[in-house]
Amino acid sequence: MKYTNLGRTGLKVSRLCLGTMNFGVDTDEQEAFRIMDAAIDAGINFFDTANIYGWGKNSGRTEEIIGRWFKLGGGRREKTVLATKVYGEMHNPVDGPNDVRGLSAYKIRRHLDDSLRRMQTDYIELYQMHHVDRSVSWDELWEAFEVAVHQGKIGYVGSSNFAGWDLVKAQYEAKKRNFFGLVSEQHKYSLLCRLPELEVLPAAEHLGIGVVAWSPLDGGVLGGSALSSKPGSRTAKQGAERIERLRPTLEAFSALCTELGESEANVALAWTLTHPAMTAPIIGPRTLEQLEQALCATEITLDEPTLKRLDELFPGPGGAAPKAYAW
Repeated sequence: MKYTNLGRTGLKVSRLCLGTMNFGVDTDEQEAFRIMDAAIDAGINFFDTANIYGWGKNSGRTEEIIGRWFKLGGGRREKTVLATKVYGEMHNPVDGPNDVRGLSAYKIRRHLDDSLRRMQTDYIELYQMHHVDRSVSWDELWEAFEVAVHQGKIGYVGSSNFAGWDLVKAQYEAKKRNFFGLVSEQHKYSLLCRLPELEVLPAAEHLGIGVVAWSPLDGGVLGGSALSSKPGSRTAKQGAERIERLRPTLEAFSALCTELGESEANVALAWTLTHPAMTAPIIGPRTLEQLEQALCATEITLDEPTLKRLDELFPGPGGAAPKAYAW
């Protein structure tokens, strides 16, 4: 496994991040334990989750599974760089009118303590805002995060689904308070979703914010099975019409991967790692086999001719703004 710094911090994380969204939903607890054990054994130390995973009335279930895995001991907690998130509703009647999507000092304090309890740990390395909430002042948010850092409950603060100007605003307000601010931005990014190259990735790179790519396989569409998916399968749920529209591109992509002697999924993951702002793509295996198949993605080197062919198949916005659309 290869490692890099998380943004401008001194913290080293693996260049693949284990996503746990399927744990307790499509993946039962024992398989989740096997996946996490195998990830650690393979050198993946960066685990991502969210308090809402488990979904709906089962929100928090994924964090509870991780907590029971930590409880097994053997250095599992110490070997893991743990990231979770706050923003969504947790269907907790105690929160009353505050059980809605959004951010506040109230929610950060309560939801952080609940996540720590579910995961049976005293600290979280990376606490992420799951979405931007522009209705709340940065004075309120940064004060709440500063308290959590000073209490030793979190190490760093990250964001997710922020626009480029949100990243700039957050860092500007943090600097005024002499606070470190954001160290990471988790963002949707893949060969089929390159719009972040316009504003978000350049802003993150300039500010020293490490980007963590979610859905780097576009929900499985880039995983190689979309073209042969059966009715009712995960990829079929992406929409047969969209798959058919993309069929010529996906077939050409598959042919290119065959030439390279690599799987479609691993080429797609390796491609995300070529961007200088990228810390790690998130892999979300439902089975141990899927994890094992993804491990070699960091060993793949894509040369310039291959990158050019990928650009032709999956055109981006044309570079960073404003040159992408002006002079």
